[in-house]
Amino acid sequence: MSAADSHTEQVEALYSHHHGWLRNWLRRKLGCHDQAADLAHDTFLKLLSARDILPGVHEPRAFLTTMARRLLIDRARHQQIEQAYLAELALIADDLPVAPSPEAVLMAVQALRQFADALAALPAKAGEAFILHYFHEKTQPEIAAEFGISVRMVQKYLAQALLHCHAALADERH
Repeated sequence: MSAADSHTEQVEALYSHHHGWLRNWLRRKLGCHDQAADLAHDTFLKLLSARDILPGVHEPRAFLTTMARRLLIDRARHQQIEQAYLAELALIADDLPVAPSPEAVLMAVQALRQFADALAALPAKAGEAFILHYFHEKTQPEIAAEFGISVRMVQKYLAQALLHCHAALADERH
């Protein structure tokens, strides 16, 4: 049996034993059966792509709730970005000669999601430094003081974030 087959069987076993429980747990958290079902599904999809972590799982329910919570956080971040974009678009809509088409809005939202995914994949400090610098317009010395690190380390975080985002967005185009 190949490693891929073994991994798939492990995910299938987790799914058959814990999917209903996870879906019900999420339904209590979210208050919506459909969203809970979607998130439970997304959790197991993510598990299928995470080949190296299952052998070390000793508490499957704790593991699944941790994964589901992380997906909830990612979903909330995506919604925040989308809402911020739509709010900004509404503010400038009166100044635009022509309102953007629904397709243009969808493309912009998808690009923002790709960007948010790229930032979410970074180490926390690198992503936070990037957001503080480029969106909140904080200087590198201000970020260094806030994090309690050197300006040089802030520069490394920013370079890491820029390179990672560039590579992630380039991968999406290909």
